[in-house]
Amino acid sequence: MMMSTVARAFKYSLIGCTALGSAISVTTLAVNDDINPIGIVRLSRAARTVFQIGFMYKYDLFGIDKTSSEYKKIKSHCHQKAAEMLLDLCCANKGVYIKVGQHIAALDYLLPTEYVQTMKVLHSHAPSNKLEDVYKVISEDFKKKPKEIFLSVDPEPLGTASLAQVHKAFLHDGSVVAIKVQHPYVKNHAKVDMKSMEIMVKIVSLIFPEFKFQWLVDETKKNIPQELDFFNEGKNAEKVAKMFQCYPWLVVPKVRWDLTTSRVLTMDFVEGGQINDLEYINKNGLDRFEIADKLGKLYSRMIFIYGFVHSDPHPGNILLKKAEDGSCEIVLLDHGLYATLSKDLRVEYSQLWLSILNKDKQGMKTHSRNLGIEGDIYGLFACMISGRTWDSLMEGITRKKPSLKEKKIMQDILPTVLPKINEILECVNRQMILIFKTNDLMRGIEYTLNTSNRMASFKVMSCCCIRSVYGDKMDKARSIIDKLKIVATQYWLLFKINIYYAFLTINEVYRNTVSRNLCLYTQN
Repeated sequence: MMMSTVARAFKYSLIGCTALGSAISVTTLAVNDDINPIGIVRLSRAARTVFQIGFMYKYDLFGIDKTSSEYKKIKSHCHQKAAEMLLDLCCANKGVYIKVGQHIAALDYLLPTEYVQTMKVLHSHAPSNKLEDVYKVISEDFKKKPKEIFLSVDPEPLGTASLAQVHKAFLHDGSVVAIKVQHPYVKNHAKVDMKSMEIMVKIVSLIFPEFKFQWLVDETKKNIPQELDFFNEGKNAEKVAKMFQCYPWLVVPKVRWDLTTSRVLTMDFVEGGQINDLEYINKNGLDRFEIADKLGKLYSRMIFIYGFVHSDPHPGNILLKKAEDGSCEIVLLDHGLYATLSKDLRVEYSQLWLSILNKDKQGMKTHSRNLGIEGDIYGLFACMISGRTWDSLMEGITRKKPSLKEKKIMQDILPTVLPKINEILECVNRQMILIFKTNDLMRGIEYTLNTSNRMASFKVMSCCCIRSVYGDKMDKARSIIDKLKIVATQYWLLFKINIYYAFLTINEVYRNTVSRNLCLYTQN
């Protein structure tokens, strides 16, 4: 009885989605003839995939004891199969679907491993368009033939993302540039795709009450228009280059405004290897810890000091190159999506991190509440922020390094706290959503480099948090005496942090040396 009810619900949902998609497409027909058939096909494909995934879960898991090992095994199989079906859907529909798929790949704290690992391929291997499609966009935007602008364009893209692809090109004066060209179908499809996704998310949430991802749809709807405007991306690139000109090791390719439109972005070409390419790192003799330290400095200042955060730091958007002195330079690409944090949020987030580092439960609760999280779920919120278990937070994450055992514990308890995580994502300050994504992508990079939980990263973060908090106090101070007290307190705290982390580093080196010598003694 239950299975037939579910099947009927999915059947009518599928018909309803397809009918609505047809209506949307017909409405848009007056604007663009091409979107009518494509809109129906894309929506039908998406609705069919959602139906198949939902039915698979209900059918395969029906009647099995949820506490049994068999249930866990079958559920894992369903996760993997569903993830592969979603990946196929994203690759077939492209555009916004790939963007959402990339976001899913960053939700380690929310989704099963099968989904996250399967969708990660979209960060660097999204489907590309033919060179003819690239030329079509260039011709439409510049009202010229591509060969009048570029001497040559490499037919193979350097990289393909959800909304555009990048090609290396040569100008007639011999300059080498990288041209980012928007996929020709993206703008026309974006509105229909977002409406379709919103409807399907609502339908699925009715059938699976624990499935509440409206926040993801809302964020995508808000961010897509920004990412589709390449003028905006060029301005972001120039802003961040000026903001961090004090870091000579940060490279932001220069924008060629004379060769840029809302759909074509031309920048200087910069060679480099992806930040997760360990073979490139080893071949060029780059120091993994130097890479992690510089990346940590960059993002700590972005988040806690400036409140202007590059929110898509997946490995394809961060390159490495060897400087003339042998040190590492970081090349920051894809500036379409930045989170602009208000001063109040920066200060609250800084205070929350200081509370986490100090094992201050009351502080965590207070600052979580100020960020929109009420009640006892502040502990789960702190775990999501730090990527660590509550036990590790209480022991001190500056002292206890993350382990595979801890990661497995987090994955095992994920299904039991999923409704609470969804509640947090529905309630939290909207500016925090991109911070979650950024944190997860950064943790993924550190995990690949094997540089997680370094003393240096905590030291940099702590110093930036203190500067953020006391900078706010300085702005609110009225008298010179108050300002002098604030400056003195700030420098005293920074001094104590330097001493504390120096002690931890020396202690760690000593323990590692003793452990290594003990192993050698035992072997002899």
